[in-house]
Amino acid sequence: MTGVAARFPALAGETDRGHHRGMDVRATGGEPPRSVLARGLSLLDAFGSADTELNLTELAARTGLPKPTAHRLLGELVRWGGVERTASGYRLSMRLFVLGQRAPRPRGLREAALPYLEDLYEATHENIHLAVLDGTDTLFLEKVTGRRSMPIVSRVGGRLPAYCTATGKLFLALGPPGRLERVLSAGLVHYTPHTIVMPGLLQRELARTADRGYAVNREESEAGVSAVAAPVLDHRGLVIAAISITGNVCRLDLDRLAPAVRTAARALSRELARESAGALKMGIPR
Repeated sequence: MTGVAARFPALAGETDRGHHRGMDVRATGGEPPRSVLARGLSLLDAFGSADTELNLTELAARTGLPKPTAHRLLGELVRWGGVERTASGYRLSMRLFVLGQRAPRPRGLREAALPYLEDLYEATHENIHLAVLDGTDTLFLEKVTGRRSMPIVSRVGGRLPAYCTATGKLFLALGPPGRLERVLSAGLVHYTPHTIVMPGLLQRELARTADRGYAVNREESEAGVSAVAAPVLDHRGLVIAAISITGNVCRLDLDRLAPAVRTAARALSRELARESAGALKMGIPR
């Protein structure tokens, strides 16, 4: 705990989660993909973050593909090793997980962030997330949790709408104006009674987020769950990720926890900036 106390002095005395909730909703309208490759990839993408397996009917409905086409392509994916057959349908295979680990940026970011996430967990025993923006969603790259953390819907590789999450609000508040415009044009949906669905109210919330340097989520994506998040910046000062502390709304004092999560995010930002500067000196493009 010495390292935790040194990094997060505000917590030195403390040792001791459109979409469905935790599931991606696929569009029901529009044309299905035309090329064979695109159709096969659409079957993989049909699996939401909360789906352990799907049957042929569900996959065909989510992709807009005819059942015979979906069945044939799933057979190809099974032979390749990207999908496994189960007693009642299909599930994604470990081969996709291994393939995902080869993506350089998320892997490097996760590896750099993990010590800071673990220190935050030791200091709070709450759920700690590392997230990036993916389209108009916040995507969870890493999650540190434990027996004393409140069970929530988030999971590594899962996503939630940016406008109703603490991490996502940072990407909207600190990003280019076009990013928020895309979110508003898609429409704001209620996930709980506390979700902000009026554009004007969301814009004011994002302005407050930018002013104070951290974002909060008070039961906006999941009932009973609140969060506070801080931005991770690259060497140009642009937000590339966010770190959050998430837990029971009755237990979390978001304003008191904000300095700790900001300290972790700033430390990670400095580390990434040093790595980027070193890479540039060696002539490695970043």
